[in-house]
Amino acid sequence: MIIPFRLSALLAVAFAITACSAGGNSSSVPSTRGQSDVHARAVPAWQAQRLARPACAQAARGQAQCLALLESALGNTYSGGWTPSDFQAAYKLPSATKGKGQIVAIVDAYDNPNVASDLAVYRSTFGLGKAKFKKFNEHGQQKNYPPGDYNWGVEIDLDVEMVSAVCPACTIYLIEASTAYSNNDLSVAEAESVKLGAHVVSNSWICYPTSCSVDAGDFATPGVAYVAGSGDIGYNANGPPEALGNVISVGGTLLSKTGSGYSETVWDGSGGGCATSNKKPAWQHDPDCTSRTDADVSAVAWDVAEYDTYEEGGWFTVGGTSVATPLTSGIIALAGNAGTSHAGKKFWTMKASQRNKDLHYISSGNDGNCGGEYLCTAGTQQFGTYSGPSGWGTPQGLGAY
Repeated sequence: MIIPFRLSALLAVAFAITACSAGGNSSSVPSTRGQSDVHARAVPAWQAQRLARPACAQAARGQAQCLALLESALGNTYSGGWTPSDFQAAYKLPSATKGKGQIVAIVDAYDNPNVASDLAVYRSTFGLGKAKFKKFNEHGQQKNYPPGDYNWGVEIDLDVEMVSAVCPACTIYLIEASTAYSNNDLSVAEAESVKLGAHVVSNSWICYPTSCSVDAGDFATPGVAYVAGSGDIGYNANGPPEALGNVISVGGTLLSKTGSGYSETVWDGSGGGCATSNKKPAWQHDPDCTSRTDADVSAVAWDVAEYDTYEEGGWFTVGGTSVATPLTSGIIALAGNAGTSHAGKKFWTMKASQRNKDLHYISSGNDGNCGGEYLCTAGTQQFGTYSGPSGWGTPQGLGAY
């Protein structure tokens, strides 16, 4: 059963701003314009109002944390949560005709023994057909899976279901790391996903500041699109892998519907800002951050329906950038252009006219206190249509992907 979240578990994380990095990423000192003191950070609504609890508790040193947030139990129905038809309609996705032959690898820790059956129920419920799905351990074996973990199990179900929701024809590989240690088992699983032929590698986990680091080389295979969530605790609480220059950093939005139309604002838990320990990619050119600026793009990150029997016993609503990340991974696969993504370069260098056509501009909301600047606030127009928490926006078809 979903229980109220205890705020104390993440307070230490919410008060940290400097991301760790490794593998040759050089440090740089960013501009401090628009950046608030760490103790002035606004606590996201999901924490302050106890609207959700993290599926994974604050990670032990050296370990990564999954990003799924458990909201409310729905019992035997998905009613009350966003579903595949919503994603496909809101983002104008050709999900029924694209994605065949594309492999999306999902890297998570530990085992969910029910993942295949849970995925089958999710897909059957929404008419998505039979999944092309395989589960591997970190060494590429379809046996000898790691120990089960209820918390990461929620993340695992969420990841495979969200890729299915937007790209039902995609082939989905789940690679289960033996532990959540970022520079050990998760690193091995990351490399194995490429060996298995993945076009897109989806990572719904993060190394929050002081918790762990990753080797940037594990996310640098040419021709592979690496995708990771920007975090769930707001402005400047960023970290690898999403803060690496080789990775597409995905922020979160709140989706709403009026009639048949959809609109979005910033989800205030979305990570974004200046990743101060990571060198700025050559293709980024915003004025007030001399290090890596994140996020690059975004997608819905709240009130999404998930089906899980390993921990939660049925349908419930879930949030976090761990929703937006596999959705974005599936959309990249749907477009079939993973080999030319070059991390976030495409989003940062396309012409304004193309952005206006192919991306939804997120014009309202913020993820913290930064003096009202674009690094945490949408709609400023200080740097075109960009904002830290929502990046360059959300999909409007596949043109930007």
